[in-house]
Amino acid sequence: MLRNPALRTVHTLTQRYITRQVRCYNRRALTTVAAFPDLRMETMVQATTKHGMDVIHDPLLSKGTAFSLSERERLGIRGLVPPRTQEMDKQLQRIIRNLRECRTPLEKFIFMTALQDRNETLFYRLLIDNLEELSQIIYTPTVGEACQRFHSIYRRSRGMYFSSMDRGHMAAMIHNWPHDQVDVIVVTDGSRVLGLGDLGANGMQIPIGKLSLYVAGGGIRPTSILPVVLDVGTNNEALLNDPLYLGMGHRRLDGDEYYAFVDEWVHAIQNRYPNALIQFEDFKYPHAYNLLHKYQDKICCFNDDIQSTSAVALAGVLAALKARGKPIDALNEERIICVGAGSAGVGVCEGIIDCMVEQGKVKSREEAYSRIWMLDQYGLIGNSHVGTTDDSKPMPIGVGDRAKLDERQLCYLKKDMKDRMSLEEVVKAIKPTVVLGLSGSPGVFSEGAIRAMAEGVEKPVVFPLSNPTHQSECTAEQAFKWTDGRAIFASGSPFKDVEYKGKTCKVNQINNAMSFPGLGLGITVSRASRVTSKMFMETAITIANMASEDQLKSGVLFPGVGSLREVSKEVAVKVCEIAYDQGLARAQLRRGVSLKSIVEESMWDPEYVPTIRIDAHI
Repeated sequence: MLRNPALRTVHTLTQRYITRQVRCYNRRALTTVAAFPDLRMETMVQATTKHGMDVIHDPLLSKGTAFSLSERERLGIRGLVPPRTQEMDKQLQRIIRNLRECRTPLEKFIFMTALQDRNETLFYRLLIDNLEELSQIIYTPTVGEACQRFHSIYRRSRGMYFSSMDRGHMAAMIHNWPHDQVDVIVVTDGSRVLGLGDLGANGMQIPIGKLSLYVAGGGIRPTSILPVVLDVGTNNEALLNDPLYLGMGHRRLDGDEYYAFVDEWVHAIQNRYPNALIQFEDFKYPHAYNLLHKYQDKICCFNDDIQSTSAVALAGVLAALKARGKPIDALNEERIICVGAGSAGVGVCEGIIDCMVEQGKVKSREEAYSRIWMLDQYGLIGNSHVGTTDDSKPMPIGVGDRAKLDERQLCYLKKDMKDRMSLEEVVKAIKPTVVLGLSGSPGVFSEGAIRAMAEGVEKPVVFPLSNPTHQSECTAEQAFKWTDGRAIFASGSPFKDVEYKGKTCKVNQINNAMSFPGLGLGITVSRASRVTSKMFMETAITIANMASEDQLKSGVLFPGVGSLREVSKEVAVKVCEIAYDQGLARAQLRRGVSLKSIVEESMWDPEYVPTIRIDAHI
């Protein structure tokens, strides 16, 4: 207690005033739910009903050693933390020193997770200030190993798990989440984690990592995010036989049973958080497409692997046009090979097709399809009768191994080319300008194929986009060596710049993080009711136009992850504009205020604010 009577009086009056302001703020928020409260309406304090150790153990409240003396007094934590108050700058020094002592990326991941579990404000300050370095720790490529070992390194629960034994209870379960406002949800069923396959409930690290980037890169508030795993089982025999595995120990639900499970979850989310943006993440093909098709016109959702990957890959292809002195509306002149016919591969190609059609340089969508050659695990999707005695007939749908191809994949079937041609054979036949890798098969970009490509074009565009690093279709060093340093290179996982024959060859990263944080920010600020293909296309064009001419000449296609918050601002403004143009925005704009200023002011920034304790009934 404060001993000085004057200080006690001031403290009491201040407490009463702040409590009234918080009560007034809460009432405003409650009475304007339908109108969507302005995200910029920040209280000058952080209010809590918690007391004592409950404050220290809450990562959203804890400041560690940075609590002021008056905060320690009113929160009942005096004597429960070291007596000397140290502000965030000193805390960061300590954290960075300890982080540097971690020997491996996984050790750094575990260290960062522990920090997030005890002090989220400090975690995000560290992440934002070191985004280029630490994004590789909390997400690709390190998150891949963290997922594989999730059941071994598990420390503390984060997010929500909806399992096969929860069917019929999800509508009630969702109310166990402690926050009444959720703006962004990232959900996975763990069936296709990066290029690592089925990891079941271990896939939780993916939504956690993605949402950390939403906060750090897009300024979404950490109190309004929700990571989710839909645990429908796993077909991974190693996990099923591992006694430490934390997920359901049965094989995956499938068919109608699977879709009914997902539908129950979606309805539960809509009941409590009808305005939340849902990001579907790492769902295998064809579930990924089927779920997107089912829900994209009904709720505010998108599939990251299909649509975000498509946006950043398209941004890379458009920027590569500019780097070769061509206008971005010359996309129809490209000859593109895509190695990978799963959800990511088809999604990227569909985004490119959409852009070609939008640019108006092709007569039909069919003509746009003719500019892309797609290979799956067997080779080119071609005509099985070419090269036989009856090569006039196209491959019948539903014959042999090709029976598994669906209507989206069949759009890329080349009737005039032999089925299952190798990458090198296709390269020699069509002389591509761009080769995209979304196969998850390391080394599939062979030396022969890339050298043959380099013989046909001056600046071959080589994009091995599979994650994590060891799944990449080729390395940066290989690409530059095989093209004599002429390649325009971008990868899904980070590689270092390459020194080749006395010059520095620039490496770009086609990272979904360049698109989804800004998209989420734009959706949240505008309160858009749907996510549209136009939003992704304009996101791609916005990113493609961010590099300067000097950067493009040097091989840099767009800003790196270190500039993510600036990229997110630009993307969010464009998404907001589209949401209002398409009549999807539900937030009211104030007269005389620009969208850019609204977006900037809406972004959460990790700083400590005074914390007070209020009565539980407020």
